[in-house]
Amino acid sequence: FDQRTFVVDHPSRQLGHPLHSAFSTTTPLAAPAAAADIMFRMIPRAMPRRLFSRAFSTKNPVATFETSMGSFKAEIFSDAMPITSANFIDLAETGFYEGLHFHRVIPSFMLQFGCPNSKDPKSPMCGTGGPEAGSTFQVGEKTVVREGGNIPDEFEAKISNMPGTLSMANTGRPNSGGSQFFINTAPNKYLDFFDPSTPSKHPVFGKVIEGMETVSAIEAVPTARGDNPIEPVKMIKVTIGTK
Repeated sequence: FDQRTFVVDHPSRQLGHPLHSAFSTTTPLAAPAAAADIMFRMIPRAMPRRLFSRAFSTKNPVATFETSMGSFKAEIFSDAMPITSANFIDLAETGFYEGLHFHRVIPSFMLQFGCPNSKDPKSPMCGTGGPEAGSTFQVGEKTVVREGGNIPDEFEAKISNMPGTLSMANTGRPNSGGSQFFINTAPNKYLDFFDPSTPSKHPVFGKVIEGMETVSAIEAVPTARGDNPIEPVKMIKVTIGTK
C-alpha cells in the first residue's frame, strides 16, 4: 500500500457540493491487488445472493471495541460473510487494531478506521496502509492469503449500508480491501455493491448492537483537513467473543 484506501462516493466528492473541499478528487487510487481468483476458488460460495433483513444471531461472534471515547459492540456476520469476517477477526485477535486511531470522520456519513499508519493520528500516510502482504488467515479449514495485503471481494450477502453497519473500505478497484473499514452513520445505500446507481462496492460484514451512543459521540468530534479528528480518537482494544 502506498496510496489511499477510502470510501470514495460520498456526495461531497461532487463538484459544487459544500463539502467538496474536504475530499481531494485527485487522490490516487491504489493499484489493483494481484489476481485473487485462486483464493476465490478455495472458498466454496455457500451463501445465495439475497437481501438480508437481519436479526441478531447468537451464533455469530461479537466484537467489543474499546476506544478513548467509550465502548461499543458489533455483531460480525460470519454466517453471511465468512471471508470478510474471518479477516477482521484474525486482525482483531492478533492485536492489529490496538493503538490505531479513527483517521477519517464525516458527520451524517461514516467513521473510517483500520489503517496501521494511524498509530500516529496525524500522519499524512493515514488511509494508505493495510495488512502485511502475504499474511494469511483461516476460513474454516481453508487458508486465505492476503495477496498484496488485500482480501478477495465478497459480494454475496446483500446487506445494505445502513446506519450502524460495518463495511469494507477499498480503493474502488476490485479486491482492494484489507484492514480498513467504516461504520455507517447514515443510510448509504449507494455504497451497496448491488446498487446499480453507482460504481461503489462496499460489502457490509457487521452491525453495531450496543453502544451506538459512542459511535455518535465519535461522529460529532471536530475535524481538520482530510476529515481527521482534531482530538485523536484511539482504539484501545478490539476483542472477539459472544453476546
